[in-house]
Amino acid sequence: MKKYLIERLSWVLFFCCLQGLLLLIGYLDPSINLSTIIYIVFLSMIIFILFFIIRYKKETTFYKMIEETDPFADVNNIQEGRTPFEKIVESAWKEQLDIHRWELNDLGTSVEREKEELLSWLHEVKTPLTTMKLMLERVEDSTLKRQLMYEWLRIHLLLDQQLHSRRISFMENDIYIEKVNLEKIIVEEIRMLQSWCMQKGIGFDVSLEIQLVLSDGKWLQFILRQLLTNAVKYSEGADIVIRSMEKDGRVLMEIQDYGRGIESKDIPSIFDRGFTSTMDHMDHAATGMGLFLAKKAAESLKIHIDVESVYREGTIFTLTFPRKNEFNELSSM
Repeated sequence: MKKYLIERLSWVLFFCCLQGLLLLIGYLDPSINLSTIIYIVFLSMIIFILFFIIRYKKETTFYKMIEETDPFADVNNIQEGRTPFEKIVESAWKEQLDIHRWELNDLGTSVEREKEELLSWLHEVKTPLTTMKLMLERVEDSTLKRQLMYEWLRIHLLLDQQLHSRRISFMENDIYIEKVNLEKIIVEEIRMLQSWCMQKGIGFDVSLEIQLVLSDGKWLQFILRQLLTNAVKYSEGADIVIRSMEKDGRVLMEIQDYGRGIESKDIPSIFDRGFTSTMDHMDHAATGMGLFLAKKAAESLKIHIDVESVYREGTIFTLTFPRKNEFNELSSM
C-alpha cells in the first residue's frame, strides 16, 4: 500500500487540491452554501477512498506477481497483463528473460566445452609425465635425482588435483562401491611420496587393524593422497602414523603427523575453498584446494573427516567410514 500511495501521490495531491479549491470558493462566495460544499467534499472523499482501495487491488496484482515470480520460472506460465501499460511491461520483461536465458545457456555450453578441453589436456599431460619419471629414475646422481623427483612430484600432484577438481562436480556418476584394500592404497601413495619424504627425513608408521573397507577405490585414494600430502608438507624429521580400527561398527582411520599443527582459530576453515593459513602468509606453495576437494569427495562417499590439532605439536585427521547398510543410497546413484 505504501509503494502504491507513493506511486499515486501526484493524483492524491491533485484531488486534495480540487477539494481545497471547492472549499475556498464556498468560503469566499456568499451566494454558495458552505455547508453544501462541505457535504459534497465529504462524499467525494469517501468515494475517492473507496475508489483508491479498489484500484490498489487491481493495479498491484500484476506487479506483485512479477515481484514474487521465480526468475527461472517458465515465461509461458506467467500471468498476462490486462491493461495496455501492463502489456508493455510484460512484453519487455519476457523479452529480457528470454535474452538472459539464451545467454546463460550459451555460457553454460561454453563452460562445459572448456571443462572437457581442460580434462583432455590434463590426461594428455600425464603421458609425458610418466615418461619423464622413467627417465628420472635413470639419473645416477642421487642428489640431483631426489631434487628432480621432488619437482616432478609437485607437478604430478598439482595436475592430479586439477583433474579431480574438474571431475568432482559430477562425482556421483563416477562412484563404484567395492571392497578396497587400505594397505595397498597407502603403500602406493607412500611410494609416490618417497623422494619428498627422504628429502625431509620423514618416515611412516603404519598399523592397520582393519584393511578392507567398502568405498570407491579411486576417490578414496584421492582423499588419502590429499591428507598424506598435507601431512608431509607440514612435517619435518618425524614419522607420520597411520592406523585403522573398528569402533561402534564403523571403521576409523587416523593419519597423525607431528608437524607445525594448526591454530585453533583456523581449524573451522581448513576445509574451505582456497583457505591456506592465517599464521604463514609466506606459504606460496599452498593452493587451499587439497583439503577442500578431499572434504567434498568424502561427503559423496559418506566418509566423515574430523581434525584435531595442537599448534607446533601436530595434527590428527580421522576418517570415519559408513556402515554397510548406509551404502544403499550410494549404490542407487
